[in-house]
Amino acid sequence: MALIFYVSSLHEAPLPEGMSDKSAHWLGYTGFSVTIVRGLAGGLPRRIAARTAIVAVLLAFAYGVSDEFHQMFVPGRSAELADLGADALGAVAGAAVCWAWGIISIRGRARGPSRHEL
Repeated sequence: MALIFYVSSLHEAPLPEGMSDKSAHWLGYTGFSVTIVRGLAGGLPRRIAARTAIVAVLLAFAYGVSDEFHQMFVPGRSAELADLGADALGAVAGAAVCWAWGIISIRGRARGPSRHEL
């Protein structure tokens, strides 16, 4: 949250060459959502419940709303619904990655230890 707030406070976002504003929002909120999910779930590689994913997406979305509101007061920045949409899609993507990781890690453990673990 602090990193998002800091970048939102700048008059111009420091984006890598060729990265669009919407891609940056999507990527940032994907990572933010992963962080929220992992915090709610208590770390890796736990499988997450649907409730955990939904709460994480809602928290990330709520922060996205507050971030867009914050940007209304930053010179050179503006609030955009398209940015909020990219934030929401990123939040959903992050929660989906965590959900899929939980399934993959559980299936991997079900097969037993690898020869490196013996």
